[in-house]
Amino acid sequence: MKITVAGATGVIGTRLSENMRQFGHQVAAVSLSLGVDTITGKGLDAALAGTEVIVDVTNAASFGDRAALDFFRASTRNLLAAAAEAGVSHYLALSVVGTPRLVESDYFRAKMVQENLIRASKRPYTILRSTQFYEFIRGLIDTGADGDVFRLPPAFMKPVAAGDVAALLAELAMGAPLDDVAEIGGPEQFGIDEIARIYLAANEDERQVVTDPSASYFGVELTDDALLPGAGARVATGKLSDWLYQSMGE
Repeated sequence: MKITVAGATGVIGTRLSENMRQFGHQVAAVSLSLGVDTITGKGLDAALAGTEVIVDVTNAASFGDRAALDFFRASTRNLLAAAAEAGVSHYLALSVVGTPRLVESDYFRAKMVQENLIRASKRPYTILRSTQFYEFIRGLIDTGADGDVFRLPPAFMKPVAAGDVAALLAELAMGAPLDDVAEIGGPEQFGIDEIARIYLAANEDERQVVTDPSASYFGVELTDDALLPGAGARVATGKLSDWLYQSMGE
């Protein structure tokens, strides 16, 4: 079948596209760098023609202001309109674990708007909420930079390998729409401050991490369990230590 991947050149999109091709599916890649603009709608109708499933793994370039809301609102509306025109039978989107609990954050409020637009479209859908990717730990640590130290909260998270998320998206894309939310997280639980210390030590970075419960996460203070998936979440297999070993060898 033909599957359109919106955000096909990103961390998840590249892996997902390769997975789907290996399964023998035709993949249409949607990305601004490939000449298709989900914000303006340019090229979308042609890209989605004949598509049975669209997987939306687009992401905003900015996380801390209204730009994220503007991006997800425009992009999702255009993708949904093109999906309706093409008669797409399954709209699958990637979101973030904790989104409903963190809407004080500009970014998470934008993700909630995206989810609500998908639900309101009445198109058969699945929303997969994922925990933070190992691949983005460096960026997460940098948000706590304060001079020569990093101030980060002790709130818990279960980070996951992007490859495991892409694999589950491929599985969901080949199945029937859930018309519901699914979740995925990694097999291990860490405090954000703890995972920062592990990551910095593995990279021989001697800067210190200061545990600060009031430190914000994309503009919002966290409770201990705000970033944890629910009891029914899929548990990925890739461990942090394995990912660190592999990433340092690349």
